[in-house]
Amino acid sequence: MPLNIKDLKITSTDFQPLGKLRDEHAGDKGNVLPKLTVSGVPEGTRELAVICHDPDAPLPHGFTHWVVFGIDPSTTDLSDAQERFRVGPNGAGDHQYYGPQPPAGHGEHHYYFWVYALDTNVEGTPTREAFLDTYADNIIEQNRIVGLYENK
Repeated sequence: MPLNIKDLKITSTDFQPLGKLRDEHAGDKGNVLPKLTVSGVPEGTRELAVICHDPDAPLPHGFTHWVVFGIDPSTTDLSDAQERFRVGPNGAGDHQYYGPQPPAGHGEHHYYFWVYALDTNVEGTPTREAFLDTYADNIIEQNRIVGLYENK
């Protein structure tokens, strides 16, 4: 997969890059999806995909919190993405957003909210790993915002 960074951005009004996610976004304290906005979608994009992943989770491949496909490239506000687009399986196998919930005392975890601009449509609702394996060569551009959360 070539390096694909240019104008595509994903931002949030709920947290700054490397800022703390609030308790309401945690899986066991509200499970509210942070407000996310996409901009700078490159020409030729057929669809967007968004993945939230915690690489710090004590599992071989981390933990995937949210996988969404079929996002229209003209979409900027992802507040209702859970209802409007195809949600793939999170790390627990559920097709929904599952907020941060690191093990108590495990320290601060990083939550990467990735946006991918694709030159093709994704079929079905693959897992994060299957999506990256299958569609890596179709990514026109990608970017992320990272939030932090600790369960004390």
